[in-house]
Amino acid sequence: MTSLWKLSFTVPYEATETFSDVLEAAIWPEVLAVSTTEAEPGSSPLVKTASEWNEVEAHGLWRVEALYAEEPEEDAVRELIARAETQAGAKAEGVHVDPVPDEDWVTRSLEGLEPVRAGRFFVYGSHDAEKVPAGAIPLLVDAGQAFGTGHHETTAGCLEYVSELVRPGVPLNVLDIGTGTGVLAIAVAKLARVNVLASDIDPVAVEVTKANAKANGVGPFITALTAKGFGHPDLRARAPYDLIIANILARPLVSLAPAFRAHLRPGGTLILSGTLRTQENMVAGAMRMQGLKLVSRKPKGDWVTLRMEA
Repeated sequence: MTSLWKLSFTVPYEATETFSDVLEAAIWPEVLAVSTTEAEPGSSPLVKTASEWNEVEAHGLWRVEALYAEEPEEDAVRELIARAETQAGAKAEGVHVDPVPDEDWVTRSLEGLEPVRAGRFFVYGSHDAEKVPAGAIPLLVDAGQAFGTGHHETTAGCLEYVSELVRPGVPLNVLDIGTGTGVLAIAVAKLARVNVLASDIDPVAVEVTKANAKANGVGPFITALTAKGFGHPDLRARAPYDLIIANILARPLVSLAPAFRAHLRPGGTLILSGTLRTQENMVAGAMRMQGLKLVSRKPKGDWVTLRMEA
């Protein structure tokens, strides 16, 4: 059985953001996630950039992949690609849509991955239970139909901030937007033993979050629901939040900037990730325009996690 579909193609590096933005902004077909990777790792030339923290940047041919909950219509895909080509002044090559088998799409991606230590947390699969070190806070996340295993730089950056900022026994009103596997919400709940509201645009991720929360012994602390942004009334009703974590994509983060400010208490903390270093100024600038200030940042590989305050 197949319930997921993947659109993939290659474009010049300079055009990846434009194509990603067009796919993310489309109302139909509505995308679950967009990723960009070097088509042939290591083959692209490196060029100097103006950024003091990112001295070289890979160019050449990159692959853009978009994940959908159902098969996107051919005409709709063709229209989106044509629009992006016009905006970017570049052609997409090798455009195709393929079904992604339920039983394979995450499990295969996790094969051979080692457990991850992020701050006080230790993220592992059930097959590595014997590797949990003494003193670490264990987060059990097995392969499943949702994003966010702790292995990606964006999730690890968020976990490190949670480890630094959340204190046991200190009451917190917490929201995790784009929860994926629920690993970040679970981390907060295990550390502080507080209730956490977790949301995701994908109903499958919501069910995965509930199952993972139960497996980690914090089921009663996690409320997971399907929502796009702050569209669900329960998200608005629980505001203002002491801590909001959003590990999604750059464009959705920018569009949510006013809502973040509106639902964050004065002095509250906003942890943002899912942002490439090349998109950092765009995201941080959108938050500053809402009166949110950048406190610190955690660059990891091509990605960066930002800590903002109201």
